[in-house]
Amino acid sequence: MASKKPPAGVVADNRKARHDYTIEETFEAGLVLTGTEIKSVRAGKVNLRGSYARVFRDEVFLYEAHISPYEQSGTYFNHEPTRPRKLLLHRREIRRIDGLIRQKGMTLVPLKIYFKGRRAKVELGVARGKKLYDKREDIAKRDAQRDIERVMKSRSRD
Repeated sequence: MASKKPPAGVVADNRKARHDYTIEETFEAGLVLTGTEIKSVRAGKVNLRGSYARVFRDEVFLYEAHISPYEQSGTYFNHEPTRPRKLLLHRREIRRIDGLIRQKGMTLVPLKIYFKGRRAKVELGVARGKKLYDKREDIAKRDAQRDIERVMKSRSRD
């Protein structure tokens, strides 16, 4: 049975995005953070629910991602929790993303934040929104797979 916990190194996982959207293509982007933000991210104080990314003047920004204020910092030096954050991508990737999300029904959602070496990275997904019946179908498939695994596990014990 698959665990609900994200793999080691992943700080925040947007599981709701995979439920609400069909992910067509993924991209890895660097994340521009201030000092107190990176300390909060390392502490795991990040929430991606409801966040999204947009292309603006040949740059990509992450909106509504909540990074809690760093507790050991004074109020003057702390950051705004939901400020827009710049994402670092190659120009070629930005043009590809822009072309994909201009199609009807496509959007850019962050899937997870993780560390690669010392650098914070965001996995972005170019996604299409799911209809209610698509979500129900996915839930039914997942339940059927879980039942099959349960039966196989009980047979192997006997």
